Amino acid sequence: MVVFWFISLYITPILSINFCLNLVAILKNVKNEQPTDKNTFWLTISFLLIVWSIAVTSSFGSE
Repeated sequence: MVVFWFISLYITPILSINFCLNLVAILKNVKNEQPTDKNTFWLTISFLLIVWSIAVTSSFGSE
């Protein structure tokens, strides 16, 4: 439980910045017809951790 609160409070802003930067990089790579594999992986991981930490934290908060 403490781990998810820590992620929600301190790491989520970093993950959000990472998400936005990777999204912009993907859009640039698509425009220039370059591969997007690495950026897509990191975009997915950061989105997964953001949503997962918010969901777990909110489910423990309602009890």
